[in-house]
Amino acid sequence: MGGGLFLRLPEGDGAIVRNLMSSQRLREKLIVRVVLPVYNEGNRIESLLNHIDEALEEAGLSYEVILVDDGSRDSTAAIVGQCAARMPIRIMAHEVNRGLGATIRDGLVEAAATAKDRDIIVTMDADDTHAPGLILRMVRMISEGHDVVIASRYRGGSRTVGVPLLRRFMSYGASLLFRAVFPIRGVRDYTCGYRAYRARVVKDALARYGGSFLDQDGFQVMVDILLKLRRMNLIFGEVPFILRYDWKEGGSKMDVARTARDTLGLMWKRRFRG
Repeated sequence: MGGGLFLRLPEGDGAIVRNLMSSQRLREKLIVRVVLPVYNEGNRIESLLNHIDEALEEAGLSYEVILVDDGSRDSTAAIVGQCAARMPIRIMAHEVNRGLGATIRDGLVEAAATAKDRDIIVTMDADDTHAPGLILRMVRMISEGHDVVIASRYRGGSRTVGVPLLRRFMSYGASLLFRAVFPIRGVRDYTCGYRAYRARVVKDALARYGGSFLDQDGFQVMVDILLKLRRMNLIFGEVPFILRYDWKEGGSKMDVARTARDTLGLMWKRRFRG
């Protein structure tokens, strides 16, 4: 992925034009920009980055990881620094932990600022429970006409392994509730953070909503993004998703009770206050 390209141009105006056109096509190649919010993932982050590199390199896709370290206090920073020497990783860092909302916001804003309209922006968890191979199917769906593609736990062929029963019940309940109150054609999973967006969509949303597009601090930020995008006449789609929560090391960083309260509060706000 690294390094530059040197072209020795043959003599003649026609050859020069052909080489310039070839160079232009290389520069315009689609790039998958993977936004990773990271907090104390020293045990799993190298494995995930290796899996991303393997999946996208084997598919011939150019990519860049935009990794936002949300004040990690373990070995995350050192490991990521080592990986950045051999992979295209752009590192952003918070001095203190600010939460998922701020981390997703910084990553998406940075991705949108550097992406071309035809690039694809992916968000996913950094604990290696989201298989990077699924990015290939998401990219294909966007190339076929979708604007937003979600890895869904509620499509045929999906599996959820290792998630506590209470978490599964609450997630499914949220899916039913949001589908009833805020229906989006093609969407069943409103809370999963594993998604792909056409870069132009993120740019347009930031231009339309400004700072309010990403103004939620907690895990409910992922729901709020969908609720705002649903107003923009987009085509949404989903792919079946195998969530390997049994691969996760350490406890969840989510405060389940607080997340449920904040998500219900967000639903009330968006339903009655816009």
